[in-house]
Amino acid sequence: MKKIALIFSILIVHISCGKKGKEHTPSKVSERVFPTIAPNRYNVAFLIMDGTFNTEFTAPYDIFQHTQYRKNIKAMNTFTIANTLEPITTFEGVRILPDFDYTKDAMPKIDILVVPSAEHHLDTDLNDTTMLNFVKKVDEKALFMTSHCDGAFVLAKAGVLNNVASTTFPSDIDTYKKMFPHLNVKDSVLFVHDGKYITSAGGAKSFEAALYLCEYLYGKEIAISLAGGLVIDWDLDQLTKAIPSDIKVH
Repeated sequence: MKKIALIFSILIVHISCGKKGKEHTPSKVSERVFPTIAPNRYNVAFLIMDGTFNTEFTAPYDIFQHTQYRKNIKAMNTFTIANTLEPITTFEGVRILPDFDYTKDAMPKIDILVVPSAEHHLDTDLNDTTMLNFVKKVDEKALFMTSHCDGAFVLAKAGVLNNVASTTFPSDIDTYKKMFPHLNVKDSVLFVHDGKYITSAGGAKSFEAALYLCEYLYGKEIAISLAGGLVIDWDLDQLTKAIPSDIKVH
């Protein structure tokens, strides 16, 4: 009887959802809405563009944004930046409205730059001198520069990875090495931390690289709490290998 009741209830929901209700006309955005930039927090900017991959953007965004719900820490302000204020479309088709246009806007000081992977990070995006010069400028004062998957190609092209170890998406390692033969490239790793630069293989490992930075900044207890909120098993001790002590390769 319980099984029949469950099926019946689902049927009712399906029918009710299929009813044609009053048509809704979307309201037009009459004015720009700025993100909340609270004082005494780390400012974390996500560099997005058409073709950005969802996971490499949303994984670190989820981790960093959730620091705002933890007490007694210097939490993170999270916001998006692009070369436009028009909606950008991710590779998977999600439309995102950027918070700032880095070509025109006066923006908050960026403490942490996140470069998610995008569809053209191995080709046309690397010819965008305005973007690359912006990355170089941010690098001058940022506390951390991070990338996920092929986002490392942008950091490398901007010249900020010349003196550090880095990694990228596993199947693009060979291309990365050929394009930037002078770099110290780490293969078969999840992510690399060298100095203020953190580069990850991307995909689901973007969560782990973001959690690593949170543990680095806030300690193990906060990192485990953030991971638990997203149902992620987190144990840095099982991942860490020092090569040498100032370079963390996972």
